Amino acid sequence: MEITYYGRTCIRIRGREATIAYDPYTSIVGPTGRGITADIVTLSHPDDAPLARVKGRLAPRDQRTPIATSLDNAVVLEGPGEYEVKSILMTGVRSYRDAHRGAAARYNTAFYAEIDGVHVVHLGDHAEGLGNEQVKELPGIDVVFVPVGGGLSVNAAAALISQLAPKIVIPMPVIDEPSKATAAVKAFCKEEGLTTPPAPQQKLVVTISALPEETTTVVLEPRAEGFGG
Repeated sequence: MEITYYGRTCIRIRGREATIAYDPYTSIVGPTGRGITADIVTLSHPDDAPLARVKGRLAPRDQRTPIATSLDNAVVLEGPGEYEVKSILMTGVRSYRDAHRGAAARYNTAFYAEIDGVHVVHLGDHAEGLGNEQVKELPGIDVVFVPVGGGLSVNAAAALISQLAPKIVIPMPVIDEPSKATAAVKAFCKEEGLTTPPAPQQKLVVTISALPEETTTVVLEPRAEGFGG
């Protein structure tokens, strides 16, 4: 599978069976979407506007009715539940964007998927640790996309990575200013025991047969505006 990073929490994964676009919000990819196409779209939180063409009735947040709705050949998932789209098994796990609970809670959904035999979890704009029951819904993680520079502190992010024990970690700086985004990635890498962050890559190709034996951090460059394909 091929992984491309667009900025903040927007990731695209192209697999053999389907393409997934995580968090294609207009504040990240602009009104034209930077050429993003996908079979499956996931929206991790309700506090932003998705692309104009990602519209209509979304998959409900109610855990009792996790139904995905096909919209112009794309399936839009929002909220917790279990889904199967184009042979891709996905699970949405509820989490939070900050410490508020009750009526003031700001929800987030982490999406777990199996793509080309590789188990991936996109944490969205997650800001706290995960409980044991949540972790049970994310078994055998190979690749995790973790937000850095936002509500999730570097200490909490490192503890979460230790808890999930993935093969590959890809930090997603949830900051627009390049210098601050770079600093957030550097701080996360330092917490992970890396003196110097790895050189950024434009894309990452992952296969189940070539996964590293130990947890490896990979930094991706955000895709340039107007770079199609």
